[in-house]
Amino acid sequence: MDEAFWQRRWARNEIGFHLSEVNPYLLRHWPSLRLARGSRVLVPLCGKSLDMAWLAEQGFAVLGVEFSEQAVEDFFVERGLVADVSREGAFKVYRAGSLEIRCGDFFALSRSDVTDCHGLYDRAALIALPAAMRQRYVGHLTGILAPGCEGLLVSLNYEQEQMPGPPFSVSDAEVRQSLSAHWDIELLEQMDVLEGNWKFLQRGLTRLEENCYRLRKMA
Repeated sequence: MDEAFWQRRWARNEIGFHLSEVNPYLLRHWPSLRLARGSRVLVPLCGKSLDMAWLAEQGFAVLGVEFSEQAVEDFFVERGLVADVSREGAFKVYRAGSLEIRCGDFFALSRSDVTDCHGLYDRAALIALPAAMRQRYVGHLTGILAPGCEGLLVSLNYEQEQMPGPPFSVSDAEVRQSLSAHWDIELLEQMDVLEGNWKFLQRGLTRLEENCYRLRKMA
């Protein structure tokens, strides 16, 4: 599971993880966060998610991070935006208004890159990674974000042996074990979503839950 894997997925348009609408958990729960308008929000492994445009429309500054240059360029083209493009360290940076996407390796993101990020939104990053990489991801995220940062995390939970990821199954127990040392965690919503996901039914799943959490980085 590396950059080449995701580049192939985008090149072949194998992007079933991309939603054609704003995520309903974001719509329902983002307003409950204690983030001031204008706050900057980190969106790891963002793809070309419509959620970023929604966050910008609500008055937030968005910092997305994405491997695929095609995904980044598609995002701005599909919004009818012309981005300013520059090279900053390990990243090719696209900016248009309050939207910024850094194209490159998430693990190259430094604390100085996110020093003004007071928000976090993860719908498709944690579940995109196999177990060993999830631990590295959580460690890196925790290491670069400042205390007080808060946001939403959406995860999937199913019997992993019934289907190879991605998306991978991340149980409530794993979320709490991985994050609880440095983050306050509150489960906001849990839904059984198998019946409405025929692709997962066809792949043999007998259970599929979505969990939405509110996170806050502790001091």
